[in-house]
Amino acid sequence: MANYTTADVKRLRELTAAGMMDCKKALEESGGDFDKAVEYLRVKGLKGVTKREGRSASNGLVTAQIAEDNSTGTLLELNCETDFVAKGERFQQVAAELLAHVAATGPAEVPALLASTFPTTGKTVQEFVDEANATLGEKIELRRFAGFQGGYVAAYLHKTSPDLPAQVGVLVQLDKPSAQTAKDIAQHIAAFAPKYLTRDDVPSEVVENERRLAEETSREEGKPEAALPKIVEGRVNGFFKENVVVEQAFAKDQKKTVQQVLNEAGVTLQAFARFRVGA
Repeated sequence: MANYTTADVKRLRELTAAGMMDCKKALEESGGDFDKAVEYLRVKGLKGVTKREGRSASNGLVTAQIAEDNSTGTLLELNCETDFVAKGERFQQVAAELLAHVAATGPAEVPALLASTFPTTGKTVQEFVDEANATLGEKIELRRFAGFQGGYVAAYLHKTSPDLPAQVGVLVQLDKPSAQTAKDIAQHIAAFAPKYLTRDDVPSEVVENERRLAEETSREEGKPEAALPKIVEGRVNGFFKENVVVEQAFAKDQKKTVQQVLNEAGVTLQAFARFRVGA
């Protein structure tokens, strides 16, 4: 006679994101002990960690943490293989623990983060991720993070589907407090996906490549030679207006640029980061 219930299987599946038959097997092997069943799945999963390394982790979530005084903020993307795992309680708990650790320690890059140690457990972040990998039965990848300190920092998280966690996240840093402006600009960035803050941030090789393509395109279209410089410059300016955030038409009022909105609010956008899961 089974020493567990259907509710136990459901609970174990929601917590670990393991398959139904695996959950039943775990409960059977553990004599119905829920904690032992979790350990069983973890041990069973560890055997397959290396096999999952080559898989694609294109699902997941973006999450953020902002200090109460908005002086600091952290944005993090954690990936998994399926949306089923992404919306599970355990995966989101893993993301929350990683986010808190990043916010507390401020690592410079992902390799340094993975090598760092959780003070409460003594485990490295890489070991923690590997355990999540095993427990959840999928490849779990801490893809990237960003952190700002100073001025006024705010975040915006956007759900592309109501039953999934946020898939798009934006972190913005203003030079002074302006909650509504920060929210508006973050939402704009989420929608229009700019690549650069100002023209000065665009690498010179990118600009030169755009100029070259603009000239080749104009010649291909048979534009008059004398008009080429003006046409090319216009197309390069078009590139800036599409990719530089302060030059983009503002999402909520296309008659204004983002820079004009910032000027009206009396603030400066100092930095931004935008993550979209899998992009």
